[in-house]
Amino acid sequence: MHGVLLPVTSLLLGVALMLAGHGLLTLLVPLRGASEGFDPLALGLLGSAYYAGFVLGCLHGPLLVRRAGHIRAFAAVVCGVSAAAVLYPLLLGEVAWSLLRLAFGYGLAVFYLVVESWLNDRATNTTRGLILGSYIMINHLALAAGQMMLFAYAVEGFELFALGAVLISVAAIPVALTRSPQPPPVTDVSFRPGRLWKASPVGLAGSLMIGVANGAFWGLGPVAATAAGLTDNGAALFMTVAVLAGAIVQIPLGRLSDLMDRRLVLAGLLLAGAVVGGVFYLTTPTGLGLMTLAGLFGAAALPCYSMAAAHAYDHADPQDYVGTASSLLLVNGLGSILGPIGAALVMRDSPDGGLFLFTAICHALLLGFVLLRLTQRAAPPAETRESFDLAATAPAAVGAVIVPVPLETEAEPEPAPGAEPTP
Repeated sequence: MHGVLLPVTSLLLGVALMLAGHGLLTLLVPLRGASEGFDPLALGLLGSAYYAGFVLGCLHGPLLVRRAGHIRAFAAVVCGVSAAAVLYPLLLGEVAWSLLRLAFGYGLAVFYLVVESWLNDRATNTTRGLILGSYIMINHLALAAGQMMLFAYAVEGFELFALGAVLISVAAIPVALTRSPQPPPVTDVSFRPGRLWKASPVGLAGSLMIGVANGAFWGLGPVAATAAGLTDNGAALFMTVAVLAGAIVQIPLGRLSDLMDRRLVLAGLLLAGAVVGGVFYLTTPTGLGLMTLAGLFGAAALPCYSMAAAHAYDHADPQDYVGTASSLLLVNGLGSILGPIGAALVMRDSPDGGLFLFTAICHALLLGFVLLRLTQRAAPPAETRESFDLAATAPAAVGAVIVPVPLETEAEPEPAPGAEPTP
């Protein structure tokens, strides 16, 4: 294991530092915005702006990387994101912060593109699962660690923004100094949502609605936690509990879905998410009850994208896995743009439980669609299904971005997630 990960240690270290800073700022920005008196809709727009930038980065990132190369593109976006982190307290205002979040989302998308294409290039047939699985787990742990750094200083000060900027800046050092050769240039990305709908309606609809629900949670979860009576530090713990709970159950649920119709697992998660959201809205819990519901919500809601994506891969043409991945992530990103705005409108009337009422409605609507599809289409035979792959089914919020095909292998078919041939 040590020998497998050693060649990509510098990349993984850069990922950990970057995402620790990202996790801190993802939590800090809405909390600081709330303390500055931002309207709930303005706070929702901040979350939507991030995902809008992320989608733009997925679309334009390959052009940037092809023009400048992986290392220079990486250094450029890290510098830009670090500058944005410092500018938040200097440019207090909804419009300025929305633009900064847009730039931040774009930079994170290019960051993910560079790192993931590099990791894929360094992986071999036998090491890809370990390398990419380790990468996704580092994503979860770094995001959680960054959120817990909120305990270090007061939200109202400058220090946390500076700390986030420092973490992001030093992330460039191990990557810029790596002796690992750069991957080949990448091609543009083709999006085929129509083809995905024909192959897997649950995959496409699930990706969209899960983006709506989880985008709302990522963007407004800290605000909802403080509205429920938690301090800023309590909100950090609330989000961390949810993130870690979602990370812990990913692989066991994925393995369970290998043994049965994945739509049944997805339906169970959606039902649990709707129930937890409804309980949160109706009971307005506090203290330990609030943290318990955070863990239950994270365990139910955050793995849903992985289930929908894995189901889509089961029905996709093996030669179109890149198109399937790009369509899933694009639709998930579009849903994540809409989610924070919709949730913010509900939170205007119910600031403490409105977010989870919104997510419960999203989960219930998708649950109804999944149950309908269960009556109209049988599950694919077990021998034709791909085994669950954590790296291939991670959502945009946790380290997944569209990795275009290298120019040298553009004409070659893409392998299935977890399959033997290299990309």
